Amino acid sequence: MPNEIKGEEQQGGMSTTDRRTLLRTAGLAGAAGAALAGTMHGKFSLAPVSEAQAQTPISMPKGTDKPWWPSKWGPEDEAGASNHITPEKVLDAAKWIKDGKIYKIGRVYEGGMPLFGPRAFTLRIPGGPTGGPFGDNKLVYHDEFLSTEIGQTGTQFDGLGHIGIQLGKDGDKSEMRFYNGHTAAEISDAYGLKRLGVEKLKPLFTRAHLIDMVALKGGMMDAGQEITSADIKAALAKQNMSESDIKPGDAIMFHTGWGSLWMKNNDRFNSGEPGIGLDAARWVIEKDLALTAADTWAVEVVPNPDKSLAFVVHAELQTKHGIHNHENLIFDELIADKKYQFVYCFAPAPIKGATGSNGCPIAIT
Repeated sequence: MPNEIKGEEQQGGMSTTDRRTLLRTAGLAGAAGAALAGTMHGKFSLAPVSEAQAQTPISMPKGTDKPWWPSKWGPEDEAGASNHITPEKVLDAAKWIKDGKIYKIGRVYEGGMPLFGPRAFTLRIPGGPTGGPFGDNKLVYHDEFLSTEIGQTGTQFDGLGHIGIQLGKDGDKSEMRFYNGHTAAEISDAYGLKRLGVEKLKPLFTRAHLIDMVALKGGMMDAGQEITSADIKAALAKQNMSESDIKPGDAIMFHTGWGSLWMKNNDRFNSGEPGIGLDAARWVIEKDLALTAADTWAVEVVPNPDKSLAFVVHAELQTKHGIHNHENLIFDELIADKKYQFVYCFAPAPIKGATGSNGCPIAIT
């Protein structure tokens, strides 16, 4: 298949393709998303440092030229762009609900869905039934046992503790920086993040704008095909939508057609994806949006046109600007009804210390 990256591992005589293979192929062995060290150096002035630290310049990785903290919402903020969702924003978004129709735009969670690398999704019903009978009415019941990465499988909402950037030496957690400059040394814990857990985010209720790249390109986009700001503007024009209608705190979503591979060709789905690149990310930042989303597993283009970069859009939007990301959405019904603008509603599961959230976002028209 075009641009499909073949896996190097064999399982039961069959070739397996996953996103770890993609990173190896791109020459990015190690932790997914770790940036390569660049040549730019500087001292941090936005966070307290010891005298010894002040004497030691920190090597900035490629794509990062300066510290990004404190956040515009304050040095202690852990909610990021969900701060946009004020009572005024909610009331304004509600004005756009015209017919009251609700669309489920989240995927069904099931064991056969495509997963990143070694992640797992396993559900079991113990006992069959689990308990009972109780009382003279002979009540019985079922419970489920679920073993999975709650925030990082299926339709997934990235929390702000999910993506960081290594600024210092390998293994130096004091210079692995996340949103608002929080370090891995501060927040990492085997029993949940001590800061930036998904429970710190505010519920999202905002106007969303759906960009139909399939209509613009004349078919499903391919892995490694980048969506640029020019593409966004062209799609808006084709859909008779005005760029000036997109306001701070809104959401932008992308229908690439890649989601049509879901549960039909998981190997190809996992091999890469079309998506936004740094050019579009800068447009999102300029618009001061609350969220990006797509029918793909990362929203951003994979592999990046610059093969030395891994998930750099995640870092640019989430880590540096607190802009949220929702992955593996489904827009088929919205596209069929030509509903390109709607209210997006999602409340992240309040699991203390989690890196993200599962759940079913909805679109209301």
